[in-house]
Amino acid sequence: MSLKDQITEDMKSAMRAKEADRLLTIRGLMAAMKQKEVDERVTLDDAAIIGIVDKLIKQRKDSISQFAAAGRTDLVDKETAELKVLETYLPQRMSADEISAEVAKIVASLDAKGPGDMGKVMGAVKAQLAGKADMGLVSAAVKQALAR
Repeated sequence: MSLKDQITEDMKSAMRAKEADRLLTIRGLMAAMKQKEVDERVTLDDAAIIGIVDKLIKQRKDSISQFAAAGRTDLVDKETAELKVLETYLPQRMSADEISAEVAKIVASLDAKGPGDMGKVMGAVKAQLAGKADMGLVSAAVKQALAR
């Protein structure tokens, strides 16, 4: 079953179970997917859907930090619940050690020497680790690898 089919089935089960908050989050994800398909005139594969989920998760994390700073615990709770629903659609994430090992392989294969090669390395790393790893951790690992 593709990720798109799984999301559709989860939406139906949330409707049947009358889980309004979960349903709202899944519908938001479906809307973002449909928007991307219409804008770019493509059919999304699992990798593209994971990219959309990553983007939505990043938005939720940003919102949580801003709402927490403003003391809005009600909105923090809502965004946290949405974040948990969205995280169910991500594959198992790589650990920091696994990320460092992959980055080291890519840096060696590209023969990158220093911080000036950051863009070249990040392009290759994004292509290989998209959806598998938190890009914030990946960026830190690349900086560390190129600083040596």
